Amino acid sequence: MLVIGIAGLVRGFSGFGTALIFVPVAGIFLSPEEVIAVIALTGIASMAALLPRAMREGDKAEVGLLSLAALVTVPMGIWVMTRTDSEVIRWIVALVAGGALLALLAGWRHSGQVRRLALFPIGAAAGFIGGMTGLTGPMVILFYLSGRAVAQSVRANTILFLAALDVVLVANLLIRGAIDVRLILLSGILAIPYFITSLIGQSKFDPKYERLYRNIAYAVIALAVVSGLPVWER
Repeated sequence: MLVIGIAGLVRGFSGFGTALIFVPVAGIFLSPEEVIAVIALTGIASMAALLPRAMREGDKAEVGLLSLAALVTVPMGIWVMTRTDSEVIRWIVALVAGGALLALLAGWRHSGQVRRLALFPIGAAAGFIGGMTGLTGPMVILFYLSGRAVAQSVRANTILFLAALDVVLVANLLIRGAIDVRLILLSGILAIPYFITSLIGQSKFDPKYERLYRNIAYAVIALAVVSGLPVWER
């Protein structure tokens, strides 16, 4: 409950961060499939905290294209997750996220308006990694933070996309029969502190501090990469 509460603060403040903070800790107690189910269910139960503002400020057409691509690849990611050693998956995620973060810190940026068709591979990658690990956000977050979008737009679009993927993940897990009453109850309990701290974090968001939010985002991604390394369990 403490970890999900901290994750809620970060999510409300920056628009993302829940999975990056919660998944490494939850993985100590739950199987990968259970972690994905709990974080997606908790997100759905807490949507009312952040969605209204994000719906007003976000680019719904752009998020829709990203989500459509992810809809196709989430089942693929789940399939890979069930057939791959969890340590191998964690190393893959660490390498991909770490490489992208280094590119951003080195100053790489894309300029101009991204073509609509270019959104499909980004959404597809996010869906696949989300289905495989529960980390639905990193690919889209890195895409937005590498561009010129203002913090307000990044925050709103990310919230909308992650909400859509929560629904897609839960639907796929229900089809697989991977969600039971125990996971639903656990998610309901965790949703209470998450909902409250998300509102608190959202109240602290101010578009004037765009650089601060961007730096915090980099720090959160770096923390996720480091904390997710399997070496800590040896």
